[in-house]
Amino acid sequence: MKLVSYSSNGFPRLAFYINDYLYDTNGANTKLPATMTELLRNWEATIDAMKQTAEDIRSGKLNAIGIPYSEACIMAPVPNPTSCRDGYAFRQHVAAARRNRKVDMIPEFDQYPIWYFTNHNAIQGPGAVMCMPDHFKKLDFELESAIVICKKGRNIKAQDADSYIGGYMIMNDMSARTLQMEEMLLNLGPAKGKDFSTVIGPWLVTPDELEPYKIPAKPNHVGNNYNLKMTCKVNGKQVSEGNMGDMDWTFAEIIERCAYGADILPGDVIGSGTVGTGCFLELNGTGKLNDPNYQEQWLQDGDVVEMEIDGLGHLTNTIVAEKTDWSILNLKKK
Repeated sequence: MKLVSYSSNGFPRLAFYINDYLYDTNGANTKLPATMTELLRNWEATIDAMKQTAEDIRSGKLNAIGIPYSEACIMAPVPNPTSCRDGYAFRQHVAAARRNRKVDMIPEFDQYPIWYFTNHNAIQGPGAVMCMPDHFKKLDFELESAIVICKKGRNIKAQDADSYIGGYMIMNDMSARTLQMEEMLLNLGPAKGKDFSTVIGPWLVTPDELEPYKIPAKPNHVGNNYNLKMTCKVNGKQVSEGNMGDMDWTFAEIIERCAYGADILPGDVIGSGTVGTGCFLELNGTGKLNDPNYQEQWLQDGDVVEMEIDGLGHLTNTIVAEKTDWSILNLKKK
């Protein structure tokens, strides 16, 4: 299934996405959850009925009324995550970023997966990404995938962790690099460089839809892996290309670490981390390493960022500058 959250009279609603139409889940079957939050909290009790209803709509057995996807106000598929973590799963990205800084690849990357908590209240879907002046000091996209947890768990082994994944989405982990690098000099963060926007969408794709794309995990790793091409365009020009199958650490292994001695909850969103070539920070660093005259590129007001992952859809956002000159960078103590 592909599941969409959309706004109806200012309130989130859940819908099946079928052939470019949205079919309200609760409208099609009053026994189904009306929102993504309700579904995730009752996943095991309702997921079979959700799949059957979607199939009945698709086959014409159920005469449900749909609305064109293009006419709906689309939200993040998981509009109100219980938390949001972002991982560091792609070795290619980590190695390139370190090479560009002229430091050795850190051996700990291959020993255990890591992640950080980002602002789950800054989750958004397609549309405008509102940015303050300081965000535009090296404003960046990050091309990623993400999952949402669909049942509570604790101390989960990686070999069992895929059953906790409700679905997959595209993620754009927006980054204000000047703010990020400034605060990380203190060995804490990232924080202000990340907390203004994290984009997920356009829909949630349940794992059964990705079965045709399944490939083995990397050697000595455990968990589901998928051959899904990932691309990003800025103003119509492709700037990044990678593959979800290049994840060195699987989502199952990331979940194992997240759940060690801690509860994971329905509605927790976990990002993969950036795919190789998946941000301007890496691309600019590689360009300047090869050519000292390379012209750096960063996101600007009005730029259109389009991300696409096979099987997961197409996510579009427009960068919009807030009408203010307020700068927290100018508040630094001397």
